[in-house]
Amino acid sequence: MIADIKKSTEEKMKKTFEALKNDLGKVRTGRAHTGILDHVMVDYYGTQTAINSVANVSLLDARTIAVTPWEKKMVAAIEKAIRDAGLGLNPSTMGETVRVPMPPLTEERRRDLIKVVHKEAEGARVAVRNIRRDANNHLKDLLKQKKVAEDEERKAQDDVQKLTDRHIAEIDKALAAKEVDLLAV
Repeated sequence: MIADIKKSTEEKMKKTFEALKNDLGKVRTGRAHTGILDHVMVDYYGTQTAINSVANVSLLDARTIAVTPWEKKMVAAIEKAIRDAGLGLNPSTMGETVRVPMPPLTEERRRDLIKVVHKEAEGARVAVRNIRRDANNHLKDLLKQKKVAEDEERKAQDDVQKLTDRHIAEIDKALAAKEVDLLAV
């Protein structure tokens, strides 16, 4: 029972960290990366479809993304979807390819993005702490039901705390790396 609680706790904490990494990846630095367009949806014959399902998304250079649709008539729809996605990007069409240049970040915008990143990291820390609280409550319930001994419950709580500390350290490390990335000119 205790092993199950520890295992599910660790899985939930890993998922929280992966979600944070995914969210941090969406925060735009000055460099181009194809992940920025992952959540952009295109109107494909009346159905909202992910952009990478209707086109090839690649990098032309460090500051430009190229989107090449598999059907020529999708160029205008892809350009409109990128423009309307709220990413602050201004795509342009060159023949059958949509070029998406990354505008340089201003100092003020960098500071705003750092605030966003800090808020995301704090949300992940709170989620990890909530997972710890839930695990400790399960352990206390097992103790009340006399399914485990006090020393087993105490050791399990210590293990859960170690898991929590490790995942919060990973979150802090990812936050510091993203800050350095945002501040790099």
